[in-house]
Amino acid sequence: MKNKIFLYLFLFVSLICLYLFVSSNNIVKAGSEKISKLEKQVEVLKDSVQTSTLKVLDMQYFSLENNDDALAYFDHLDLENPAGYIADKLLETNAQKGDNPLVPYEGMQNDFKINKIKVLNHKWILTDFSDGKYWGELLIRYELKDDLGVDFTLVDHLLYTRSN
Repeated sequence: MKNKIFLYLFLFVSLICLYLFVSSNNIVKAGSEKISKLEKQVEVLKDSVQTSTLKVLDMQYFSLENNDDALAYFDHLDLENPAGYIADKLLETNAQKGDNPLVPYEGMQNDFKINKIKVLNHKWILTDFSDGKYWGELLIRYELKDDLGVDFTLVDHLLYTRSN
């Protein structure tokens, strides 16, 4: 009787070991599949990040912040953020009553005001203006003086027409 108990106990332990072996093998396979899927996703994300980085660098090409030669023009003025300072000065022209004096059109819905500003270098600015319904763009030449005054001169402009 004692031998049979040991035999049954041995068989029961063997079945448990077999079950553990098979289930751990399945767990390892599932984990390996998950890892390979995640590695593929990481590669896709790396490519996406690289593409996005190149796009951002391309968009920043015409930017005062990334143009060392243009920034050198402002070295003697002790400005921490020249592009921000110039953009603020340009936005101050919106404070005047009526249309912005740099916009050569009369507002149709409201007054034309400058919305977005891109300081390209130490001489040019590209802006967007709108009256809420109609919009356009301006190319502006500016000169930053030693007394930190800024003169703006309109170089070119366009107004988008709506086709309904």
